Amino acid sequence: MADKTATLTIEGTAHELPILTPTAGPDVVDIRKLYAEADVFTYDPGFTSTAACDSTITFIDGDAGVLLHRGYPIEQLAAKSHFLEVCYLLLNGELPSAAELEAFETMVTRHTMIHEQMHNFFRGFRRDAHPMATMVGVVGAMSAFYHDSLDIHDTRQREVAAFRLVAKMPTIAAMAYKYSVGQPFVYPRNDLDYASNFLHMCFAVPAEPYAVNPTVARAMDRILMLHADHEQNASTSTVRLASSSGANPFACIAAGIACLWGPAHGGANQAALEMLRQIGTPDRIPEFIAKTKDKSSGIRLMGFGHRVYKNFDPRATVMKQSADEVLDLLGVHDNPLLQVAKELERIALQDDYFISKKLYPNVDFYSGIILEAMGFPTSMFTPIFAVARTVGWISQWKEQLADPQLKIGRPRQLYLGPTQRDYVEIESR
Repeated sequence: MADKTATLTIEGTAHELPILTPTAGPDVVDIRKLYAEADVFTYDPGFTSTAACDSTITFIDGDAGVLLHRGYPIEQLAAKSHFLEVCYLLLNGELPSAAELEAFETMVTRHTMIHEQMHNFFRGFRRDAHPMATMVGVVGAMSAFYHDSLDIHDTRQREVAAFRLVAKMPTIAAMAYKYSVGQPFVYPRNDLDYASNFLHMCFAVPAEPYAVNPTVARAMDRILMLHADHEQNASTSTVRLASSSGANPFACIAAGIACLWGPAHGGANQAALEMLRQIGTPDRIPEFIAKTKDKSSGIRLMGFGHRVYKNFDPRATVMKQSADEVLDLLGVHDNPLLQVAKELERIALQDDYFISKKLYPNVDFYSGIILEAMGFPTSMFTPIFAVARTVGWISQWKEQLADPQLKIGRPRQLYLGPTQRDYVEIESR
């Protein structure tokens, strides 16, 4: 029983509601029995004030700009760790020992290939299909090939499914890219680390050797790490909702990918790059900024600000460092698009209007710049996000299935339609 309670008075009747206290973050009013006791629902479009679950995976303090994975600050993980270690942390709750990490990396590395028959799925899509469309279909179809990891009630099968998804998602994303540009698929290599292997599968061709630059690989690893999990966002909540019905893991992750596809979510970095293309050259920035200040223009500053982080995005600080490193390495400072990005960042950070609105460059702004410099088309930005977020989805999925309080998700509504009326025969209408 909670030590604290809140009293809600409805038409003169008082209802005591327990207040649950988290290890961090605001208290939570427990309304689970409100409908049964008071015959009322709560109204919260977008669920922005609703805790739909309890979790031990990720904590965000939007006001303070804090992001913790299992208690570890994202800044420390980005500086000292790498993506697969963060994967282990998210999946298992603790940082691995050296032996545990080696075993985990070996397991993931040796499961990166996909069933050869799955190659036929790609050939069924048009070449100009968006890679996300391809990924939704192929990931959902994994349930047709991996029958030994579909039983969600079997702990071992859940572990196998987790490994398969983390290991195979980069392969599927890279194949979707290769198919879209008309190039042959490149098989994964066990001698490369996770990020390097992904870059190799995307950019290698049979005609010549391809060597992954360590700085570029490190930047890709950071992109993956910084997008690994972000608490109960739209796609994660979608995965949890799909999972609550008992759906198999591959169907749940396909649902997450479909939700991530939206431009307001996973497509934010693509939208930021498209905005930069719209601006065109640095001299047009003042005109563009003036339009963003005019609400009637319908023009928004993409890649700035965040729904949760109110002062700064802790991931953006790390991503900016990688952006500077990659741009310096690749010598793309003469690229007009990237010139626009740098100048827009400088102006926006000094403009009183954007400062007052707390519109600072977020992780999507910098990740888009890096991916553009690496040579990825904007259509691949969201698939790369999906590769990164898979481990977060799977961690949340595993946690939910282990929850003894698990029940199928069933939001309610404020009904504003017509009340009961009688059917009118067509001759009388």
